[in-house]
Amino acid sequence: MIMGQVKGVNLGGWLVLEKWMAPQLFAGTDAEDEYYLPQALSKDVYEARMMMHRANFITEADFLRIASLGINTVRLPVPYFIFGDRQPFLGGIDTLDNAFNWAEKYGLQILLDLHTAPGSQNGFDNGGLTGVVTWAQQPEEVDFELSVLTRLAERYGQRQGLYGIEALNEPATQRAFDMVSNRYQAKEPAMAANNQAISFEFLYEFYTRVYAALRPILADDKIIMFHDGFDLTKWADFFTAHEFKNVVMDTHHYLMLAELAIGGSSYENYEQAMAVIGDNIAKLDAVVPVVVGEWSLFNSMALGQDSQGGVNPTQAEFKDEKGDDRASEADLRQIYNRLWELQIKTWGNASVGYFYWSYKMNIDTVNDSAWYGWDSWSLDRAMNKQWATTL
Repeated sequence: MIMGQVKGVNLGGWLVLEKWMAPQLFAGTDAEDEYYLPQALSKDVYEARMMMHRANFITEADFLRIASLGINTVRLPVPYFIFGDRQPFLGGIDTLDNAFNWAEKYGLQILLDLHTAPGSQNGFDNGGLTGVVTWAQQPEEVDFELSVLTRLAERYGQRQGLYGIEALNEPATQRAFDMVSNRYQAKEPAMAANNQAISFEFLYEFYTRVYAALRPILADDKIIMFHDGFDLTKWADFFTAHEFKNVVMDTHHYLMLAELAIGGSSYENYEQAMAVIGDNIAKLDAVVPVVVGEWSLFNSMALGQDSQGGVNPTQAEFKDEKGDDRASEADLRQIYNRLWELQIKTWGNASVGYFYWSYKMNIDTVNDSAWYGWDSWSLDRAMNKQWATTL
């Protein structure tokens, strides 16, 4: 039985690196993602940077702050090398242990989200290896991913602070794969020679294996979560055909991507997009509980220019086109308040709830004009600026 509704936030950029969320970690290197960072630094420097980042990016004080905001659950992305068994990457299981202790102290629960896979399941920067999508073509790596999930379940499956485990973040089925091919280029083209979209048939089989492995280990009240592969319409028959216990479907929706689909960034465009998304959520939620695992306030209307689907200043050069003509703080608050309320209303169709992306990031949006408007990716900043209304 899933108890209550999740009002959650992601702890992105902590145990899984994304360059745009903490660019200083990548300073002095040409690395664009987590895969290449240890190759660009000496072992000592790499490990020192990682240890410093993990000790300071999220602390006990953040868990206290999160609980004080009225949030009850955090979605915590973890890498496939969390147990420290994939050199040269630095494991982080001790940090994850700390997170559970903090969560339990302050009455929070953690959704463990296996965010990356060897060879990458999506080729996104958040998948750890940009422009490469080869994980699903390597049976031994699929088995390894399952072993990581199993070990996480064995370690935390009976903990009060565990909400559940998510099998895999954002696997790139054909539609997402096409976007990857255009937007993300592999640093070493040979590594991407066997790139291939992940099929829904593969996901059906993999998720069935994950459920069979995890359900006997996890306490009965812990959930197992599956990502929709960017298409909610592909899952009703799958869940109808299986008698799963305590499973949830995860779906991710961003205004910046809705802009690409709708072809505009007016409030009416966003209403149109949310109407379609909300309808799809409601239809699947009648079959299996749904959660919106990632969403944000970031949008082109407030930015004052086309965000190009969220291309960030570490990926392209942005000029300060607005300057003194930027929206006033009052106007920004009005834009963000309306879009917050529109999205929260839409997520009401997801019976499980939602997780905002993300809690924080280490970027200077005041002194570096290229980052203007990116505050909205941080729930902590959005709450402080009164852009976000009631949770």
